[in-house]
Amino acid sequence: MSTVVVALILTTLAGVSTGIGSVLAVIAPRSNRNVLTIALGFSAGVMLYISFVELLPAAKNEFLKGGETTHAMLYAVLAFFGGIAVVAMIDRLVPEKVNPHEMHDETPLDPHKDQNRQANRLFRLGTVTALSIGLHNFPEGAAVFFSNLSGESFGWAVTVAVALHNIPEGLAVAVPVYFATGSRTKALLYSFASGLAEPVGALLSYTILWPFLGPTVMGLSFGAIAGVMVFLSLDSLLPTALASGNHHQAVYSVMAGMMLMAASLLLLS
Repeated sequence: MSTVVVALILTTLAGVSTGIGSVLAVIAPRSNRNVLTIALGFSAGVMLYISFVELLPAAKNEFLKGGETTHAMLYAVLAFFGGIAVVAMIDRLVPEKVNPHEMHDETPLDPHKDQNRQANRLFRLGTVTALSIGLHNFPEGAAVFFSNLSGESFGWAVTVAVALHNIPEGLAVAVPVYFATGSRTKALLYSFASGLAEPVGALLSYTILWPFLGPTVMGLSFGAIAGVMVFLSLDSLLPTALASGNHHQAVYSVMAGMMLMAASLLLLS
């Protein structure tokens, strides 16, 4: 099986992990918040560790392979902040009320109040949330795809971290759709559809970049992936983990994610 196919399969699996969130939504809408806190904190720790310890040095090495001996680290850093800028701009394009990265004080999930109007509002919320998450998932799909395409040992870890990140996003789509329609099938389908944006984003990125694939493009990709994952960790995962449960539990989970990632990479090296 070719490396491209394997990378696309892993990207698809990471994307459709939104379905895990949708299953939680239709089975246990008020699932254990401690589990969510630990999973989000762990994912943030994995992403942060990989970004700074693996991806940025890998970006520098790719630029060195391309013959850039003087400014390799500078280009890696510029790619890093370029990745942050891209995902931040996408984040700003999404309306705040349906942005999965924004924290909201009020919940619209009371199905007993003004049921018809409430159901319509919830369904619109679920639909727009699915679209906005799909938009967010384009750069994430590219990150997972190029990490695995490179053959580097951190590819699988990026896949797991993004998959964990997608679980609460699937929950955010499925809960309003489920409460609005009462249909578990629709909740699952909308959630899965939002996750499929990741392999689509991967394919688009690969189609655009494959004629130019080489050390320089891979260096740019690694640096940008690091920036995307740091932004996701600090803008979405860590704040949500802190808001979902005990502060220390969230922070300890971040440290645990870093420690396990370090141990696994040492064993693979």
